[in-house]
Amino acid sequence: MQTLDSLILDVNDVFWTYLLIPVVVLAGLWFTLRSRGVQLRLLPEMFRVLKDPAPAPEGDERRKPVSSFQAFTISAAARVGTGNIAGVAGAITLGGAGAVFWMWVMALVGAASAFVESTLAQLYKVRDADGTFRGGPAYYMRRGLKKPWLGLLFAVTITVTFGFVFNAVQSNTITAVVSGSIGAENTGGVAPAIGAVVALLLGLVIFGGVRRIATVTQWLVPVMAILYLVLGAIVVLMNIGDVPRVLADIVGGAFGFREVAGGAVGAAIQNGIRRGMFSNEAGLGSAPNAGATAQVTHPVKQGLVQALGVFFDTLLICSMTAFIILTTNPALGGRQGADLTQSALESTLGSWAGHTLTVVVFLLCFSTLIGNYYYGESNIEYMTTRRWVLPAYRTLVLVTVFLGALGTVSVVWNLADVFMGFMALVNLAAIVPLSVVAFRLLEDYQAQRREGRDPVFTASRLPDLTGVECWPDEVPRDRVA
Repeated sequence: MQTLDSLILDVNDVFWTYLLIPVVVLAGLWFTLRSRGVQLRLLPEMFRVLKDPAPAPEGDERRKPVSSFQAFTISAAARVGTGNIAGVAGAITLGGAGAVFWMWVMALVGAASAFVESTLAQLYKVRDADGTFRGGPAYYMRRGLKKPWLGLLFAVTITVTFGFVFNAVQSNTITAVVSGSIGAENTGGVAPAIGAVVALLLGLVIFGGVRRIATVTQWLVPVMAILYLVLGAIVVLMNIGDVPRVLADIVGGAFGFREVAGGAVGAAIQNGIRRGMFSNEAGLGSAPNAGATAQVTHPVKQGLVQALGVFFDTLLICSMTAFIILTTNPALGGRQGADLTQSALESTLGSWAGHTLTVVVFLLCFSTLIGNYYYGESNIEYMTTRRWVLPAYRTLVLVTVFLGALGTVSVVWNLADVFMGFMALVNLAAIVPLSVVAFRLLEDYQAQRREGRDPVFTASRLPDLTGVECWPDEVPRDRVA
C-alpha cells in the first residue's frame, strides 16, 4: 500500500505542478479578465437573483419547477461535505497555514469558471419527460462544442470520479471521524463495520425510497452546516486573541515569509489549490449538472448563483475549518483529515464537540454520497439506456463505499486528486472555447438590466446559436413588460 501511495503521489506532483495548476489558474484569470471580474462586479446581483422565484409551470400546474435557490442548495449540498472539513485539514497538514490563502485565491479566481460552466449548462439543458431539466458538461460538449466524443469521455470520467473515487473519500472520512469519536482509531474491526453500515444505508437509498430520504437530507444539510458554523464561531471567539497570529501565519506561509524550506511555498500553493478545487468544485464540471435543473428566465442568472456558491463554500465554510484548526495551534503531522478538525474542536470545547462534529460529518458526507451517486447515474443515462447497466453501477458504488472505509487517508485523497484533475482538464477543454457564448449571454443580460428590465432570454436574441432546445423563440406573454 505504501508503494502504491508513493506512486500516486509522484504522479500527482508532476500532473498538478506542470499541467493542471497552470491550466486552471490561466483559465480562471482569462474568464475573470474577459468578463471584467463578473464574480466581484456582480456580487450584489447574485444575491438579487438568488431570491427569484421559478417561472410559473407550463401546462400541468402540479409540476413545480426547480427554482434558482433550490438548484443552489442542491449544488451546495454536494459541495459542503468532506472537502470543507477533511480537505482543509489535509491542506493545512501538508501545505501549512499558507495553503488557506491559496484556497481563498482559488475561490476568487475559480468563481469566474463556475459562472461560465453553469451559464453554459443552462443554455444547453434538455427537458425530461416529467417536465424537469437536466444538463451539464456532457450536454454542452455535444450541443455547443459539437464534440459528442468529448461529452462521452466526460460522462465516463464524472461517473468514475464521483460515483467511485469521491464516494470512497466520503466513506473514508466517515470512518475516520466515527473511529476517533469512539476512541477506536487502531481497532482493526471497526473500519469494516462502519463501511458495511454506510454501504447498507446508501443501498437503501439508491435501490428504493430515494425521494423520501432525499427530501429529508435536503433540509438536514443546511441545518448541519449552520450547526457547524455555530461551533466554529464559538471556537474562534474563545480564541479571539489568536486570530491576528493566525492571519499572519496564513499570509506569511503563503509567500514563505515564515518558512525555512524553499519548497514550503510550493507545497502551500499545490495543496491550497487542490483542496480548494475539491471543495468548491469550480471548473470541475460537477456543479453544472445541478445548475442545469433550475428554471430561470436567463442562463446568466444561474451562472451568477453558482459563482456565489463557490464563495459560500470556500470563503465561509472552509475558512471556518481553517480558523478552528489554526486558533488551537495544533502540532501538525500526526493527523491530517477530519480527525484533525475533530481534535481541534475537542481541545477547546470538550469531548461533546467532537461527538457533535461526528454527527455533522456523517450527515454531510452521507448526503454527498447520494449526490455523487446521482451525478454518475445521470451521466450513465446520457451514455446508455440498457437496463442492466444501472443496477450494476449501483452495486459497484456500494462495493467502493465499503472499500473506501478500509483505505488509508493519504491513498484515498491522492487517488481523488488524480481523477479530479483529469475531469477538470476535460471540462476546461470545452468551456474555454465555449466561453465566448457565455460572455455574449452576459452582455445580453447586462444590456437588459441597464434598461431596467428583469432579463429574459429567448433563442431569437442569439439566432446564430445551434443546439439550444429549452429556450423559446419569443418572450412568454407573462414576461412582456
